[in-house]
Amino acid sequence: MSENINIILCGVGGQGTVLASKLIAAAAMAKGMNVMSAETIGMAQRGGSVFSHVRIGNDIHSPMIAKGKADLIIGFEPGEAVRMLPYLKKDGQMIVSSRGVMPVTASLSGTGYDPAQMTEWLGKKLNNLMIIDTDKACRELGSAKVMNVLLLGAAVHSGALGLTEEEIAVALRKRLPEKLHELNMQALSYTRNNGQ
Repeated sequence: MSENINIILCGVGGQGTVLASKLIAAAAMAKGMNVMSAETIGMAQRGGSVFSHVRIGNDIHSPMIAKGKADLIIGFEPGEAVRMLPYLKKDGQMIVSSRGVMPVTASLSGTGYDPAQMTEWLGKKLNNLMIIDTDKACRELGSAKVMNVLLLGAAVHSGALGLTEEEIAVALRKRLPEKLHELNMQALSYTRNNGQ
C-alpha cells in the first residue's frame, strides 16, 4: 500500500473509541503496514470528548492528522462528529452514530442538544455520509457495549478503512476475552448483513 490512510475516531468517554482505534492499528500492523496513532482522552471518565488519530501507510512522520486531511471520520456521537468535521478532506467518508450523548458543556449550561439536528446538518455538508442507527442495531444485537465494533464494521464495509472484516476480526479475537468473541463478530458484520 503506497497511499496513506488517515482516520479520526471521535466520541465521548465510555463509548470504546480508544479500543476501536487500537483494533485498527493492530489489524494494519498485522498486515505489515506502518501505523502511528495518538489519543486525547482528557475527560473520558466524565463523558468528555475522546478522539483518536490513526495514520496508516509508508509515508507518515507524525501521529497527528492536519485539518482537511482525514480520509475517514468515525463519529461515535453526532456532536463530536460535527466538531471534527474540519479535519475531513474534501469527499472524505464519515460514518456516524445517530445516538446522541449530551456533552458535559451542554448539560452544565442547561442548553438543549438534539442529535438529529447534528446528523441532518452533516447530511447537508457531506457527500459521503453513513448514519448508523446504533440504538436499533444494539437492541438487535442484545448489547449496547458493541457499538464501537458495529461502527468499525460499517467503516470496513464502506471501503474507506482499507482493511477487511477478517483482518479486524483477527485483531479483535486477540484483544478481547473469548466469551465476547461471538457477540463482537455479529456486531462487526452487522452493517454487511443488514444492508446499511
